[in-house]
Amino acid sequence: MDWNAKLRDDYEHFAQGLPRPLESYILETYGISLASEYAGVPIKNPFGKASGQLSLNANQVERDAEAGLGFVVLKTLIAQDKQGAQSMKAWAIPATKMAVEEIVGTREAVRGERGWTVTWKGRGWSESFEKYLNFFQDSLQIGRHSGMLVIPSVKYHLPKPGEATWRVEEYEFTTAQLYRCWQEQRNDSMPLEKDFSPTLAGDRGFSSERENILLWLREVPRLLRETSVGNTVRIGLKIFNAAFTDDFQLEMLEACAQNAARADYLIYGNRLFDPNKSYEGVRGVAYGGPDLSDRNLSVLSRWKRRMPFSATGNITTGKIAFEYLKRGATSFQMHTLLQLPDSEFEMKGSSRTERALHRLLFHPEHGFLSSLLQARKEYGWASDISIPKSARFFPSLS
Repeated sequence: MDWNAKLRDDYEHFAQGLPRPLESYILETYGISLASEYAGVPIKNPFGKASGQLSLNANQVERDAEAGLGFVVLKTLIAQDKQGAQSMKAWAIPATKMAVEEIVGTREAVRGERGWTVTWKGRGWSESFEKYLNFFQDSLQIGRHSGMLVIPSVKYHLPKPGEATWRVEEYEFTTAQLYRCWQEQRNDSMPLEKDFSPTLAGDRGFSSERENILLWLREVPRLLRETSVGNTVRIGLKIFNAAFTDDFQLEMLEACAQNAARADYLIYGNRLFDPNKSYEGVRGVAYGGPDLSDRNLSVLSRWKRRMPFSATGNITTGKIAFEYLKRGATSFQMHTLLQLPDSEFEMKGSSRTERALHRLLFHPEHGFLSSLLQARKEYGWASDISIPKSARFFPSLS
């Protein structure tokens, strides 16, 4: 079969709406299984929504389920103790709007390459803890009925340099309450993303010392393991891009992999930070684009001590997702892609999420299926392809 011609036909045909069920069609037509895993939990396909402004209410989660996402990471909750105290309360800032802008790469490998970035002022969940728990429960119900995994994201206390005490009460209370919601809907271990926000890179009181960052990476998994529900939580660390060299990014990954009480998986890697840019009266903003994916992919290429990870960072095409796959990722988290102008999508009249899946999977030039089919030809794979197997295969090439 002329796979390129088939992809072109499908790309044009499915601009009216994706086939249902999506995964069955792709398996039967292309011999590609999209079934994958997130933190060891099975997911029907590897494409999900990253935590942020697009996953803070049940209507958004419902639309994502209808569109066919494999998973959704909810807006980041700011942890609290039983009395309601939040050490990271400064991150509970509501966002009033988002700005989608074109951006040009500056790193050597992508210099001049055009891409997109989204800027917003908000950081974490700004409503009450109780409302988040209700939101989590509603989202879990939506996910259970649609086969879409739902994952909470949390920002827990992190000590500043010279601060010796960890506020373990936040870890215990917040994690236990989230697991209680999870247990009402499911009977397996709960994946949980510990968010290291990119805004930490701009807060000199928190991340001005490398040793402090490495301390966080070592201690946070231990503290979560020691909670009363620690044995039933799959711990994921969402690694931010620190304001240091690429070598230090690699050191951060090595610290995670070598840690005796290490996390179960990572999310790599959160956005870059520009301390000089201002938005909505706030100086210092996180950003994405070609520089972000180039830095992430470069660092991941050098990382030899592998552990499971979910990729994030400028995943605006299936080809970029495939590059993360080659470095061991088994799932891909998007945010910016879901905010692009209508002109960037061939599909019209559907939700942004469905349009994104159409572009990611079926685009005949930079789509995910196109990249996998080319890899099958180049590496002499058998006719069937599975995402986890592919993720394990590519790292062995180095």
